[in-house]
Amino acid sequence: MSALQMSAFVETLHDVFAEFGAINTRRMFGGHGIYRDGLMFGLVQDDVLYLKADAQNQASFTEAGLEAFQYEQKGRRVRLSYFKAPPAILDSPSEAAVWARRSSEAAFRTRPPTRR
Repeated sequence: MSALQMSAFVETLHDVFAEFGAINTRRMFGGHGIYRDGLMFGLVQDDVLYLKADAQNQASFTEAGLEAFQYEQKGRRVRLSYFKAPPAILDSPSEAAVWARRSSEAAFRTRPPTRR
């Protein structure tokens, strides 16, 4: 992806998640998906990072007072299973690795079944 298509914020996420491992980013729906090993564990919308949540890790987000990603579609609010990332992870690669691992595991647990 060219630098013209990627915001400076999205570029910094490669460093933020360096301790977690190599990530890929893809432009999608006016934002970016954050992937590792083919699984989307995060998304960026308007330079705000959101991480994947499921029944096993959602409490970590809600206990920290972090909001779910929502958008408006056809006059109604749609809420996705991604929550705002804790701001501290942007300055702490070790903390970023912990949150990314949890979200990556959630993405793995909630992935669609493969077809044969």
